Amino acid sequence: MAYRERVVDSELLARLSAAGAVVIEGPRACGKTATGHHLAASSVLLDVDDNARQAVSVDPSLVLEGPVPRLIDEWQLEPAIWNHVRRAVDDRARPGQFILAGSAVPADDITRHTGAGRITRLQMRPMSLFETGHSSGAVSLSGVLAGQATRALESGMTVVELADRIATGGWPGLLGRTVKQSQSIMRSYLDDVCRVDLGRLDAARRDPAKVARLLRSLARNVTTHAAATTLARDAGGPEGPLDDDVVRGYLVALERLMIVEDQPAWGPHLRSKAVLRAAPKRHFIDPSLAVAALHATPQRLLADLNLFGLLFESLVIRDLRVYAQACDAQVLQYRDNTGLEVDAIVETAGGEWAAFEVKLGPGQINDAAAGLLRFADRIDTDKCGAPAVLGVIVGTGFGYVREDGVAVIPIGALRP
Repeated sequence: MAYRERVVDSELLARLSAAGAVVIEGPRACGKTATGHHLAASSVLLDVDDNARQAVSVDPSLVLEGPVPRLIDEWQLEPAIWNHVRRAVDDRARPGQFILAGSAVPADDITRHTGAGRITRLQMRPMSLFETGHSSGAVSLSGVLAGQATRALESGMTVVELADRIATGGWPGLLGRTVKQSQSIMRSYLDDVCRVDLGRLDAARRDPAKVARLLRSLARNVTTHAAATTLARDAGGPEGPLDDDVVRGYLVALERLMIVEDQPAWGPHLRSKAVLRAAPKRHFIDPSLAVAALHATPQRLLADLNLFGLLFESLVIRDLRVYAQACDAQVLQYRDNTGLEVDAIVETAGGEWAAFEVKLGPGQINDAAAGLLRFADRIDTDKCGAPAVLGVIVGTGFGYVREDGVAVIPIGALRP
């Protein structure tokens, strides 16, 4: 199968030109190995090559020999290799020596000895709609951040297709599969997370049934600010609520596996007396995981517009994260004590920012635009600067700028 280009390709190439090694971190099956192979001159796959793993136990430097960049896939299975990579980078004193790919973040004590400029980390997520070919790419996020006006023909995305995209997700291995096949695979994926992947993470013992209940609770609370105590109550079984500390430990483990990725709060300077709330929003790395946890289907989403809307927001956040990372930006969210919320704040390293509300249907655009204008009036632009854009990201329709200056952006037209 031909390699399908990813947004992260250019980021990986740029980092290889600057650092001795690049660590690609992302959930299992998001395409790390294929992306690493695309730029690597040689490779070793520790998850399938028993001889290589035996060599690591004798002399880890053996698996480092080969044309560069050399891909070391699933390196976290043999964490002793980390320091050998670090030393090899020091000895060779040249950029672009290694690509390390892993589906779990090792404990901090394994990777604490990095050294400035030696090894850099690159996060990889499942594919965005632009990468899977379901976005026209008529509207560039980087262009929007630079002040370009929004203009896009109707993307052709339908509500039915959106439900299918949410249910199947952005997993490269599912391209070309039917929705039913994809959903079966994603349910098995989550079952493996509960029964196998968490057990490989470290020596901690975790109850697969309790983890599965927590995943369902997270799916029910996706895009909310649900606290661990709330999740513990919601995920309780016949024996009562889960222990709060147990839930917090499970959440940390799921973060290390990159199954969940919370959305942090933005902390701007305000000129009002509103008080900012710092709780993150709950998200899976891909909305298909929430659908799988709920054993839902596209038909159920179409029949439950509230759930559909929450999962659509999660899909938009996934895509914004992919596109924002390529712009050296991060995706945050805003909430204050008056109840005013903004679904996504994209802030660049240089301090430029844009605010977006996410609405599934066009009938919600007016209210969303009014909320964005109220929000913008609270920001102290003398200290934070004026927003590059206030926008409503919608499921279908055209891209344009309203008379009040708020942009309307269909997700099926967005790209980096």
